[in-house]
Amino acid sequence: MRKIREKQGESMKIGIYTLGCKVNQYETQAMEQELTARGHELVDFESPADAYIINTCSVTAVSDKKSRQMIRRAKKNSPDAVVAACGCYVQTHEEEAKSLGIDLLMGTNDRARFLDRLEEAVKTRETVADIDDALRRRTFEVLPAGGMANRTRAMLKVEDGCVNFCTYCIIPYARGPVRSLPMDKAAEQVRALRSQGYRELVATGIEISSYGHDLKDGTTLIDLLELIAREGGEMRIRLGSLEPRTVTREFCERAKKLPTLCPHFHLSMQSGCDATLKRMNRRYDTARYYESVELLREYFDDPAITTDLITGFPEETEEEFGETLAFIEKCGFAVMHIFPYSVRPGTKAAAMAQVDMSVREERAARAAAVAERMHQGYLARCVGKTFPVLFEQDRGEGSVGHAPNYMPVTVGMKGLHNTVQNVRITAVDGDGLRGEPEET
Repeated sequence: MRKIREKQGESMKIGIYTLGCKVNQYETQAMEQELTARGHELVDFESPADAYIINTCSVTAVSDKKSRQMIRRAKKNSPDAVVAACGCYVQTHEEEAKSLGIDLLMGTNDRARFLDRLEEAVKTRETVADIDDALRRRTFEVLPAGGMANRTRAMLKVEDGCVNFCTYCIIPYARGPVRSLPMDKAAEQVRALRSQGYRELVATGIEISSYGHDLKDGTTLIDLLELIAREGGEMRIRLGSLEPRTVTREFCERAKKLPTLCPHFHLSMQSGCDATLKRMNRRYDTARYYESVELLREYFDDPAITTDLITGFPEETEEEFGETLAFIEKCGFAVMHIFPYSVRPGTKAAAMAQVDMSVREERAARAAAVAERMHQGYLARCVGKTFPVLFEQDRGEGSVGHAPNYMPVTVGMKGLHNTVQNVRITAVDGDGLRGEPEET
């Protein structure tokens, strides 16, 4: 039986598995940086290790299930290892998580202390559960910005928490109220990422449209983006999900002046029916949403507008779903992420009259067919255009990267990692594009 290292601070082998959103990915890379700085070795999650970390997600029932599966897999693969879990599932399902036999449980806060506790757990073999009350948090936890190994794109977490309390969503209970990265700290981290050679920065958070609400000095998301553009030099800026009410004429006028801002806007929608939006407690209607779509197309050249859709929300009728189908066609999205409604116990929507799962899934399939047609149409409009493509990896006999609109682009040339090349698009290639680098 492999002997577990007993001395705290001695180098350990640690495997990490991350579920969920870009915020979770960001927090994982921050933990990886800290673990490496402490002298520990990061290993593949399936490899033997002294400890495993599962950064969990709870946005859907499937996320809960996957979180439990990965915890059990770690315990099965290395019974003598310490298994530690953090993230939204642990934050919102403490008792259920405890029943899985986890050695260390912490939620969505204080990552440095989590790693301290992990080192202690390997030494003492004591089970620890330390879950705070997320709704009482008031301070933004500053973590080191960066990217995953061999990536060209870095993430910068600029905001945490949400106070929208959509009726279907558990995340406010998992993440707490809005907390924003102070502007001076943001400037420091942007300069650091620039000096490290990253070519693109993704501003991420739980609800980045709420950036600055807690700072009480009038600072908003567009102020932050202007600062990132000033400090980031030629580093491209990509936005996380936006609440449609953020997109005003003033926002677009100022955003248009930022030469490094990518014309890719993910506008959270969830439904194209006003009655359904009201039951969801979304704080806009379809008219306001479409106003945001039109503004973006007025100020940016054929931007990629992407969105999320929930099908089969409680009490959704066939007529209401028909309104949604008509609305997404009207918007003409470049990409859609479609999810059958997932019940989150403890939310208001969980107590509403539920739509049968078979209906939720059937509607998701119908919406996906519309989304695919719109996606292919958007890709077709890219043919003949030239985009500056940031290449990220070799694939087969060529290289693949992303255009500013986030469409994947493949060229028949290798060795372009972390370079930006002007590429003339020659064809649609499945769910992406194919092109030829222009001679410089």
